[in-house]
Amino acid sequence: MHAEICEDTVILNQWHPISSTDDLKNHKQITTMLLEEKITCKKNSNGKYFVWKSIDIKKKLLPIKIAYGYLWTSLGTPPTDLFSFPEFYEIDRRNVATGVFGVNISAGRTIENFLDMGHFPFVHTGVLGEEPHTEVKEYDVSICETNDEILATKCQFYQPQAAVISSKGAEVDYIYRIPHINCAILYKSSPVDKKRQDAIIIFVQPVSQEIVRAHTGMCIIDDKSADKDIRLFQQTIFGQDKPILENQFPKKLPLDSRAETPIRADKSSIAYRRWLSQKGLTYGVIPSEDNNLFEVM
Repeated sequence: MHAEICEDTVILNQWHPISSTDDLKNHKQITTMLLEEKITCKKNSNGKYFVWKSIDIKKKLLPIKIAYGYLWTSLGTPPTDLFSFPEFYEIDRRNVATGVFGVNISAGRTIENFLDMGHFPFVHTGVLGEEPHTEVKEYDVSICETNDEILATKCQFYQPQAAVISSKGAEVDYIYRIPHINCAILYKSSPVDKKRQDAIIIFVQPVSQEIVRAHTGMCIIDDKSADKDIRLFQQTIFGQDKPILENQFPKKLPLDSRAETPIRADKSSIAYRRWLSQKGLTYGVIPSEDNNLFEVM
């Protein structure tokens, strides 16, 4: 049985994360899958990165970008620049790659789960939420045409342990940012500096339409916690999300407004689906047949 060939230029022309630079040491070679195709990446002794796919007996070199602690590539014609993430370069922040997770679900479903505050008390009990604090308060969502991204602002949620360094519960302010069809950044109140925010990232690599590798990381103001504790915190959270994600049906993300009943807590998901539909994405989603898109409530 031959693998399905991706013909969707919307996703082919994106930059995709394939490895953290921490994982790709000198001389190490990693083989992975991207959009149904086997690709290989390597860092040589001079610190130079290479990514290629094999065609017959020849190697076809693919474009490369090193950004935000990750190696990115594309199977199509990617834009010159990747989205901005200036917090990554602030000198007092800890940038920790917290692991890559294989999940049997589509990229869109993975991003949508990352945006969902409603599941915190039930899936991440005692850490990101707890009963009776289950209400998702009213928040704002906008699609920014200038930067071509989605912003969810004025988000608030009570969390028993909002960060690795936290010792007590707090009402946490959130901003969700989706600057790429398969990437999202969560900004949340820093327990160390009340004027600034920590950032948590998820960069999703679509292996196929219904399988992903989710690259996770933290960009935080924390000079006390050990790297291993930061990784354990995020790995515990994603470990709780993984079975929830894999039990979703259908595995592809429906874009039609009639496919799944939205509620007020899903405002960011509604905007995300509409944004993908406007781009004409067909890979890993169930496109809207009549282009009857969701309205953000």
